[in-house]
Order: sequence, then structure tokens, then C-alpha cells
Amino acid sequence: MRRFSGVRLAVVGSVLVGLLALVPALPASATSSSSSNNYLALGDSVPFGYSPLLVKAGVSPSLFVGYPELVSNLFRPKLNVVNASCPGETSASLITGLRPDNGCQDYRQLPAALHVSYQGSQLKFAERYLAANRGTKFVSLMIGANDLFLLQDSCAAAANVTACLQAGLPGVLGTVQANLVTIYSGLRAAGYRGTFVAVTYYSTNYTNPALTGAVQALDGVLATVTRSYGGKVASGFAAFAAASAFRGGDPCAAGLLIHLTSSTCDEHPSRAGAELLALALYSAVDPWWPNTKPRT
Repeated sequence: MRRFSGVRLAVVGSVLVGLLALVPALPASATSSSSSNNYLALGDSVPFGYSPLLVKAGVSPSLFVGYPELVSNLFRPKLNVVNASCPGETSASLITGLRPDNGCQDYRQLPAALHVSYQGSQLKFAERYLAANRGTKFVSLMIGANDLFLLQDSCAAAANVTACLQAGLPGVLGTVQANLVTIYSGLRAAGYRGTFVAVTYYSTNYTNPALTGAVQALDGVLATVTRSYGGKVASGFAAFAAASAFRGGDPCAAGLLIHLTSSTCDEHPSRAGAELLALALYSAVDPWWPNTKPRT
């Protein structure tokens, strides 16, 4: 996940908000609960636990701790997490395992790059895993931000960047929606009847209405499709908004993002930010929380 510039975000926010209202309702799929302690996490750099401070050849993936590893400790008994996420994954590359993406395929060239080793696409791995582990407790998914970043990159050299983004956004959003349907349909076709949980993106600056509106719009697409398959939504957006309110809506100042200097941050969650996402996911899976005490 990378930042949009302020000017481009104004375009992204205004167009996506309008497009969100056009997302149609999709047929729901049946779900069922399971007592299994297996949990499958899918997505991009945020669930992976990516940190620019750690990336180098030979770094063990165990050093990257994202919300999937943290949420597994909140359940009693502790969940067995299988984190198949890949930094730079787009909704299309998750399906195909091919470029163009936003760096996933390059990252996979590093030695022992991912939390779990697999050949082919993330979706194919997930289908194989769920076919063999149909009692998996739930599957979380966080995907879509990198699709927008690729659009931004493609428009960077355009004579009229604003017009380029406006022209490209409807297709990007439609592609994300279609890819989410393909992902969820594939997992159902593999025999999985358990719970899907979408983890939504947070704003890196809640005082920036263009940025925040763009994030909300993308989150809305992710939430709409997930719910159409009987899934649940863990609001990372709301969690970060509440936790950064005391610092004027600035997640960096609130310590929720990885600090690069004393006053600047990367867009990826710090340990505190990842813990917030884990709590949001836990509360979505366990509707009785916070009336029940999570594992500490």
C-alpha cells in the first residue's frame, strides 16, 4: 500500500464515492460455523505485516508480524494461522499469480519470502488449502489498494492526470468488484462453507477528506461484495479513526503507522496499528466481544 498525492486523491475520492452507489447487490452464498482452529489470511502487504525497515534479502518472514498473527492469539484456544498474503498483490494478481502487480512477484523472488511457500497464485493456494481443510474457522481478505496504485502509476505521465484518473477509475473499480466475485466464488467452489471476513483499509490522514473519501469508497466495494457472500466486515477504517482522534486524526502522530523519522511515517501499520486491526477482526468474528475477554 502506498500513498496517493493530495491532488490525485481529490479526484479518486470524488469519483469513487459516486461509483460506490453503482455497485450492484450480488447473490449471497451460504456459510456455516466451524469449531476448527485453522484460520486462512489472504491479501497484500498489510496482512503480511510488511515493514520497509526490515526488507532485505535473507530476512526471515517470521520477523514480519501482521494482524493475522496477532489475532490468532486472541482466540481460545489459539488459532493456527496460515498467512498466504503477498506484499504488492492486486485483486487480479491474487487470482492469476502474474504481473502486472505492485511488486508481489518481485518480492516472491527473495529467499523464503512469504509466510507460507506455494507455487502459482494466492487464490490457487487458498483453493487447495480449503479443499483439504474445509472446517477452517474463517478466511480474512484485505485487497484492492494496489489496484488503485497501478492506475495512479499509469496516469503519472499523462498530459492531464486528472482526466486520466477519471477515465480509468470506473474500469478499475469494476475490475476489483469482478475479481472479488472470482475470489469468493473460487473458495466456495473448493468446498469451503465457512465465514469470510473483509478487513477494510484505514486512512493515513483522517483530516484529508479526499484521501479519506477514497479509502471509504474502496472499503465500501470490498464490504459490499463480502457481505453478498454471507461474509462479515472488520472495520480497520473505524478502528484507526477512533484511535487517532486524540492526535487530530493523524495515525502517524498516534503511533499507528511505522515511523521512518520522528515526524514522518510509512503507510504500513506499526505494531500498535496491527493490534488495532487484529481487534477489529476479532470483534467481527466474535460478535460478543468486548463482553467476552480475548486471550492476552
